[in-house]
Amino acid sequence: MPDKPLPSSMGGAAALLGITFTHTAADRVEATMPVTPDHHQPFGQLHGGVSVVLAESAASVGGYLAAPTDYTAVGVEINANHVRAVSSGDVYAVAKPLHVGRTTQVWDVKIRDASDRLVCASRCTLAVVPIKRSSTDASTSEAPPAAPH
Repeated sequence: MPDKPLPSSMGGAAALLGITFTHTAADRVEATMPVTPDHHQPFGQLHGGVSVVLAESAASVGGYLAAPTDYTAVGVEINANHVRAVSSGDVYAVAKPLHVGRTTQVWDVKIRDASDRLVCASRCTLAVVPIKRSSTDASTSEAPPAAPH
């Protein structure tokens, strides 16, 4: 699979939460995120939903890179087991594909604290879809090609 450029802006929710991508490839994505009071639930711990945003962000970047040219991958299901509370410092996500198919992908994401202790284990299912082009773009949508073996 040829290298695909990442979008010039990785803004949105990732930027709001301070997520930084430290390694991006079709077979592994690594990201880091600070844990500040802005990331907390009411009891001063990392909000589970924020962990899910980190997990899906990492999986989605990997899914895009693993998808065929002119295709991306979007989340359709995610689950997360929150196994350790974190109130400050940084957390680190590593996303790896479990399945890269023609129409779906499944990614495993582990989030760890600065002491390398598991904070959250997540699995994210992505749909492989054509990248939407503007109405002035002449490209057409077609079914994704078969994934290489």
